[in-house]
Amino acid sequence: MSEQLETVIKQHVDTAFETTIEELCELVRIPSVSWPAFDPAHVQESAEKVAELMRSTGVFEFVDIRRAPVAGQENEADPELGQPAVIARRPAKNGAPTVLLYAHHDVQPPGKEEEWDTPPFEPTERNGRLYARGAADDKAGVMVHVAAIRALIEAKGEDFDLGLAVFIEGEEEWASQSFANFLRENRSELEADAIIVADSGNWDVDTPALTVALRGAVAFNVRIETMAHATHSGMFGGAVPDAMLAAVKLLGTMWDEDGSVAVEGLTSADLTTPEYDEARLREESGLLDGVSPIGRGEILSRMWAQPAITVTGIDAPNIANASNTLIPSVLVRISARVAPGQDPQEFYDALTGHLTKHAPFGAKLTFEDPGLGQAFSVDTSGPAVAHMRAAMTGGFDREPIDMGIGGSIPFIADLVDEFPKAEILVTGVEDPDGRPHSPNESLHLASYKKALATEAIFLARMNDGL
Repeated sequence: MSEQLETVIKQHVDTAFETTIEELCELVRIPSVSWPAFDPAHVQESAEKVAELMRSTGVFEFVDIRRAPVAGQENEADPELGQPAVIARRPAKNGAPTVLLYAHHDVQPPGKEEEWDTPPFEPTERNGRLYARGAADDKAGVMVHVAAIRALIEAKGEDFDLGLAVFIEGEEEWASQSFANFLRENRSELEADAIIVADSGNWDVDTPALTVALRGAVAFNVRIETMAHATHSGMFGGAVPDAMLAAVKLLGTMWDEDGSVAVEGLTSADLTTPEYDEARLREESGLLDGVSPIGRGEILSRMWAQPAITVTGIDAPNIANASNTLIPSVLVRISARVAPGQDPQEFYDALTGHLTKHAPFGAKLTFEDPGLGQAFSVDTSGPAVAHMRAAMTGGFDREPIDMGIGGSIPFIADLVDEFPKAEILVTGVEDPDGRPHSPNESLHLASYKKALATEAIFLARMNDGL
């Protein structure tokens, strides 16, 4: 690809950047939380805005808003449908490949508004960053696709050969419950040679990265019961084990003294990791002075290639309602990460088996609402990966690195199942200080501009077959 063409793309991205950010802000102002407790009308409004943006490019044969049945509802007469997704397609010409562009337009709940420095759905720019819920995860990913298509048109004209498909889903933050059915129902319109999943991040604001490994996910509730009813803690305390005592003792068995996972049957992956020291871990995670990191081995190996178990919630009386009572039942939410290479069902069986084996005092355990997500390792030998690495070098003026992610994108397994021959490229716009899912989520604007140029250069390279 000529330097002149890269220059045209970068100049267009730069010239159009203010408009791109204005459109991103319009999208971010829509509070499209896909969780059941929130108004679904906002997700519909967000889908309509995304469809409008895609139509504005003028290159697609069609742009639709569609839904599919959630998992388990496929054969029902009146199935529950997932949240609205935007789908579009432009056929390839002259033997050119097709690229599927994925992102999601739904967002996490804002959490406690008092923990935000500015209103979560009013995008605010300060210190070179744009702050808002969804500013990075993942409405910035949606606008990457829109802006990259516009830059491709500027560089190649509207009659380019590259085929494009678009899938912008509306429920990624609520477990993508209709994802697999949506792929099956719309397979012919979504089929592609390469798939960009724009829902990850970069090594830092200056260094691009291709995500090549993702941990899988296992989440479930465990109900811990020891008594038929609550009783006075003064009358029976010391003789009767309450559920909280059993829960505290049981949960502690999942980790060694250094915080490493201590459950038999959980495996780790063999991944080469870049240099990353404790000082950077402290800076990026907010680890307090005097608090030690946990685990063994290289720090990035602990986050990318080893299993992890977290207790994310406990249903029990809060302090305001804490009477002198032995608690009969406690409900605990466990969220775990599965190393690449291990099947999540195997992981779930090992973890629930461990808890059952170590239940203290004969406490009764009931496991509820399991959710499993596959880990993912990228085959980096294909031509699309080479094009993306070259595009990242062109967009950022710095060679990319391959990195893993401690989090999970379970639906990638569905993409692999439905399109086994497609190369999957996991990219994104987040950086270590972006705080997705947390208060004060933000997007680094200078880095974002480089990401826009990167995807446009990639599309141009795929179009030209370089």
